[in-house]
Amino acid sequence: MAGRIVLFGATGYTGELAARELAGIGERPVLAARSEARVRALADQLGGLDWAVADVRRPASVSALVERGDVLVSCVGPFARWGAPAVEAALGAGATYLDSTGETPFIRDVFSVYGPRAAEAGCALVTAMGYDWVPGNLAGALALREAGEGATAVAIGYFLLGGGGAGAMSGGTRASAAGVFLEPSFAWRGGRMVTERPGARVRTFDVDGQARKGISAGSSEHFGLPGSFPGLRDVDVYLGWFGGASDALRVFSAGLAVATRLPAVRSVLGEVVARGVKGSSGGPNADERAKSGSLVVAEASDDSGRVLSRVRLAGVNGYDYTAGMLAWGAHAAANGRVLGVGALGPVAAFGLDALCEGSRSAGIERDQ
Repeated sequence: MAGRIVLFGATGYTGELAARELAGIGERPVLAARSEARVRALADQLGGLDWAVADVRRPASVSALVERGDVLVSCVGPFARWGAPAVEAALGAGATYLDSTGETPFIRDVFSVYGPRAAEAGCALVTAMGYDWVPGNLAGALALREAGEGATAVAIGYFLLGGGGAGAMSGGTRASAAGVFLEPSFAWRGGRMVTERPGARVRTFDVDGQARKGISAGSSEHFGLPGSFPGLRDVDVYLGWFGGASDALRVFSAGLAVATRLPAVRSVLGEVVARGVKGSSGGPNADERAKSGSLVVAEASDDSGRVLSRVRLAGVNGYDYTAGMLAWGAHAAANGRVLGVGALGPVAAFGLDALCEGSRSAGIERDQ
């Protein structure tokens, strides 16, 4: 018998997209949010789904949502600020956990802090189960599998297609992205995890004959891919959303890293982000989302830097993809198709071939 799916944060922008996607594939998730009126209305719209009221400021209300065998999907962010109660609820119940975060500090905490506890509890935590950062895990794993044992490094670039750009982000995404620049980042370098500032490096990728730059970012690929490919010594992930501004952002991140060493500066900037969170809501509508798409490129190399394999994935915008992957992952988890316990990258959690199918169903697949 399949377990229950509980969607926490169902009335937020990403949460509602995920709720509608789950209902569209025939699931009947329990919808949970802090506003009774809003969650009740959404549950009614989607066919009379069960619903519950829960608020991260009352962690017991979040813990009450789940029990062993359930799948808890969290869309409550920014996760560095509000994400812990949902993870703690899953750990306490022994439930499978998925989330929509893309935030570097929270991803690191899931793998480094919560992961060992999940292994002891016999449950799985799959963080960043959306556009941030499933496509890169998938493209990187495909490139590494095709390159064979000689591959020791992988470089992954995320690019936008069509219109919109960073301006098409939801309010919550912008708030999360701003918060990430206030915290140290990380990378898998020389066979170990190292701390580095956000945007420490810039790399150029050849995309359809054009040189496109990306700026480095900490992501779940740094944790997930070495676990699946033990010979991997270097993982580099780059965001190519900023085009020619990538070099300027690298310089800006260096200055910000110095400034935020001062507690007073960090406190002031943190308050600015917090105010942005309070005022952030909504996001691009369906027509706006349809104007943009996604492209992810991965290159696997050997010790000499020779590229052994290239993989390219393309498809829909990040929001529709995130909703689709959360729905697919929750359905798979509820039907017992998670392959391990502890904190898992998406490849380790579902297997590479299954993840390819899931990504295709969510709208991003290999295009060459």
